[in-house]
Amino acid sequence: MRINAIRAYCRDLTLTKPYTIAYQTISMVENVFLEIELANGLIGIGAANPSPEVVDESPDQALKNLQSEWVANLVGRDIRLFNSLLDEAHQQFPNAPGTLAALDIALHDAFGQFLGIPVVKFYGQKIQALPTSVTIGIMNVADTLAEAAAFYEQGFRVLKVKTGLDVAEDIERIRKLREHYGNKFTMRVDANQGYSLATLQQFLAATRSADIELIEQPLPVGLEQKLLALPPETRSLLAADESLKGPEVALTLAQQPQPFGIFNIKLMKCGGIRAALAIATIAKPANISLFWGAMMKVG
Repeated sequence: MRINAIRAYCRDLTLTKPYTIAYQTISMVENVFLEIELANGLIGIGAANPSPEVVDESPDQALKNLQSEWVANLVGRDIRLFNSLLDEAHQQFPNAPGTLAALDIALHDAFGQFLGIPVVKFYGQKIQALPTSVTIGIMNVADTLAEAAAFYEQGFRVLKVKTGLDVAEDIERIRKLREHYGNKFTMRVDANQGYSLATLQQFLAATRSADIELIEQPLPVGLEQKLLALPPETRSLLAADESLKGPEVALTLAQQPQPFGIFNIKLMKCGGIRAALAIATIAKPANISLFWGAMMKVG
C-alpha cells in the first residue's frame, strides 16, 4: 500500500491549568502534527512536542523538518516497508528526536490501520492496563492539598508531585499529602533536575516515612555519577528522565554500578516507538524497571 500524501502542521494548545516545574511555568503547548495518508484513504497521525531544554530541538525545527523535501519524497513509498523508511529517517535527522517521533508514530499508526490491528497488538501486548498518574505542579502546601483533593474526586490514585525549587517546602508538601491521605495515593516525585546531591539527601531523609514510590531525575543531566554516593536501595527508586535520551545512553546507564533503578521512557526524547522498544530491551536484562511518560503531546 502506497503513501498518497503527507501533511505537517502546528497547533498551539492551551492547558486547562498552567503548572510549574523546577525550571519553568507551562501554560501553553505547541504540538506539531504529521498526517500520512495511504492510497486507500487511511490516515496515520503522529505528533511531536520536543522540548529544546531537554533534546535541543524545538517544535518549529521539527515542523521545518517534517515539511522538508525529504519527507515529501516519502509519497509513493510502500507503508509495508515502514521499518526501512524509519531507518532512512534516522540517517536524515540523526539529532532530531521530535521529528523522528512524529514520523515514527504516524508511520506506525498508518501501518497498524493497514493491517487492521492496533500497533500494541502488532508488537505483542502483555499488559492490559496501567494506572495513570496525575501531576501536581510546584505550588504552596494549601494549593497542593486542594489539587490532590480534586484529583481524588476524579478517581486518580497515583500522584506525581513536581519539586525542585525549595527543598524545605517540597518536604512539607510531601509530608502533608501523606498525613492527609494516608495510603489512598501512590506518590511519585519529579524534581526535574532541581536538586543537588546534598538537597536530594536532605529530601530523602526527611520523607523516608512518606513511602515515595519513585523520584524522577533529581540531579541535573551530566551529574549522574554523583548518585553513586547513595546506597543501592535508594538508587533503585530513582528514575532517569532528562538523562535518558536514547538507546545509546540507556546502554551506558545500565552498566554497573547503576545510578538509576528506573528508566522513564518518553517518545519525544528517544525518537519514537522503535527507540523506546530498544531502551526497554536494554533495561530488561539489567533489571531496570520501566516508567512511561509523555511531554504533553497528543496523538
